[in-house]
Amino acid sequence: MKLRIMGPTLTLLTVLAVAGCALSKNPLSGRTRAYAYSWQQEIQMGRDSDAAIVAEYGLYDDAGLAAWVDSLGQVLLAKSHLRRPEAEAEWQATEFTFRVLDSPVVNAFALPGGFIYVTRGLLAHVEDEAQLAVVIGHEIGHVAGRHASRRATTQMLGQVLLIGGAVGGQALFGDRVASGILEIGSAATQLLFLSYSRDDERESDDKGVEYAALAGYDASRASAFFGTLRRLGEQSGQSLPGFMSTHPDPGEREQTILRLAAEWNARVPMERIGRDRLLRAVDGIVAGENPRQGFVRSGVFLHPDLEFQFPVPDGFDVVNQASRIVLVGPEQRAFVVIGMDPGSATARQAAERFSAKEGVTVIQSGVGSSYGLPAQFVVAEIAADNGGVTRVRAHFIDYSGKVFSFLGVAAQADYAAWEPSFQRAMQGFAPLRDPAVLGVQPWHVALVRTSRAGPLSDLVSADVPAGFTREGIAILNQRTLEGIVPVGERIKLVR
Repeated sequence: MKLRIMGPTLTLLTVLAVAGCALSKNPLSGRTRAYAYSWQQEIQMGRDSDAAIVAEYGLYDDAGLAAWVDSLGQVLLAKSHLRRPEAEAEWQATEFTFRVLDSPVVNAFALPGGFIYVTRGLLAHVEDEAQLAVVIGHEIGHVAGRHASRRATTQMLGQVLLIGGAVGGQALFGDRVASGILEIGSAATQLLFLSYSRDDERESDDKGVEYAALAGYDASRASAFFGTLRRLGEQSGQSLPGFMSTHPDPGEREQTILRLAAEWNARVPMERIGRDRLLRAVDGIVAGENPRQGFVRSGVFLHPDLEFQFPVPDGFDVVNQASRIVLVGPEQRAFVVIGMDPGSATARQAAERFSAKEGVTVIQSGVGSSYGLPAQFVVAEIAADNGGVTRVRAHFIDYSGKVFSFLGVAAQADYAAWEPSFQRAMQGFAPLRDPAVLGVQPWHVALVRTSRAGPLSDLVSADVPAGFTREGIAILNQRTLEGIVPVGERIKLVR
């Protein structure tokens, strides 16, 4: 499965218990201070959470693109405080991993210990290597500054995004239900989303410019990318798009980047731009949502790659991730988690394994119904750590050599009101047979060289693909529709 956020981005607050503090140095300042974790613990946390990040987002399937991003990341890492002669041996020895995630969201982030991610959505929206260098350098700065570990010593409430399966279960139902039944994300993943302070972000901006400049890139180019982020936010009606969720105002950062770049330009040559390399790398990249990985149409979730469909209950938002789909009910009072059970050979075996889970009290079980497919269901209760009781309807289906699982979850007192919605989705699961849906293909970024000069509006067809706008294409090119594009210029279209 491939999960993509198709409804509003949901956030929740969850308590992150900090077990203790470790006194160690900051690679940027060289000063010793208290951190929630040692450097080696940060590395292990990154390793542990990397698998969860990849499982939920998925890696973009383009080895050449991945190698290019990694090579750029390694160049910037070599200029960082972690590779300088005075750097401690454990910093010098820390391996960094740079990944491209299969997500249309314009986003970049870092895990402690050297794991850095950029999305294909971000790559499509940058114009040259210099812009990307500042973004990746910024994330290296977060790791080198140990910002997540530092924040964990003072910030007990973390903002958890819809990643690693964290969709609200811990806050609503308690840790036992969240970890044992919903299998909601780890503390390491939660640490990633502790909100950085403005000082942390400004420090990372400073390091992003510094590392890019020392690598010879024209870091001032990144100012235009932050203008793109501002425009994306304005277009979506949000003040801050994904990349900016914990960051300062992008308008402020446009000016900050120019100032920092000017300071470095007086000290080192900054001539590299790398537009040709960037454009070659993103030519053909998937643009927007990939319908092959699942989409909603007329109230039905359709998955062409796995050839199944099911109705989405009224009022539920769809969160489409790499390993599961989550239906989020109004006010986050109910959830349906859809995935596959690789540990079971049949629906009956999956139902028996679920019933045997620690803390599960079975209320009812039997043969289920899903368009004639072999199915089993279990209704059970779990005592939550917060003193409440959660009721779960589990529904398992044998289909196409796999076992599909549906878990409908609500507080015991609310369950009766939500059960019809759960059953509608579960019993409506069916094979997908529509040839038009099975054959649907994603849109891609396509490079086009202009044959004449003129405003971008004349070059962008009024008939843009579904899900895109002419303004969105202008933002993709970091231009305005009214701006003049010279003859022979390459622009990015969606085809």
